[in-house]
Amino acid sequence: MTTGDSADMSIRAVVVDDEPSAREVVRSFAERGGVVEIVAEATNGDEAIERVREHRPDLVFLDVQMPDRDGFGVIEALRDDLPPGIIFVTAHDQYALRAFEVRALDYLLKPFGYTRFHEAVSRAARRLAGEQALDMRRTLRTLVDAQRGRHDQAATLVEAPPMDRIGVRRGTRTILVELDDIDWIEAADDYSRLHVGEDSHLLSARMHDLERRLPDSFFRAHRSTIVRLDRVIELRRDAGGGGVAILRDGVRLRVARGRWEDLERALGLAGEGGVS
Repeated sequence: MTTGDSADMSIRAVVVDDEPSAREVVRSFAERGGVVEIVAEATNGDEAIERVREHRPDLVFLDVQMPDRDGFGVIEALRDDLPPGIIFVTAHDQYALRAFEVRALDYLLKPFGYTRFHEAVSRAARRLAGEQALDMRRTLRTLVDAQRGRHDQAATLVEAPPMDRIGVRRGTRTILVELDDIDWIEAADDYSRLHVGEDSHLLSARMHDLERRLPDSFFRAHRSTIVRLDRVIELRRDAGGGGVAILRDGVRLRVARGRWEDLERALGLAGEGGVS
């Protein structure tokens, strides 16, 4: 980490998360901001310990819940090797107070946007540069604001008019994806992945929030998938009542049992024979 003005400093960081999409979001936001350099990634607690000891980063973006060793176990195991900056990144807010007890600089609740990420990095930069002391009340207020913003964001999505295109962040770029070009959408942990032909784009939004903004040309076929109706060319129902929807490009998407009849209606099919 270079010293001086926190706005000009470079922070070396390790990202620890068992979800590939979550690591991708942090890396993308870091590239966009230009302050944080991701020097390594880890997919579990044991890897995290190895990467931190190998790279000696200034900052760790640390998930709480992981298969082998949770984030707090990583902190305990590192002991004297613990980096000066820890930012917890998790979908669970119940660990916040414990995170502050181990002197975490911030607590990012998934899914978060670039603005919230930038706030956390800026605070970390000031702390690491020694420009301000850790203030528990301010950190707790940050958590409250983040939680409030999370709920406000959901409310805004509910009230906002339907979209005709979606802006997707990739580093310093924003890619505008036309809704007409989207074939289907896949849940990716706390994010959503847009499938556009042979390309895909990771979006910092939950499926249920995104579903509220989409027009009737899209249908929630399963808790993990939203499909554009005009891409469906065939339905195959199984004995359990669910089935698959086959798209023009051959992609097969699961259709939940409770969504099958709604899908048929959305496609304009009528009667048991499915004649439109």
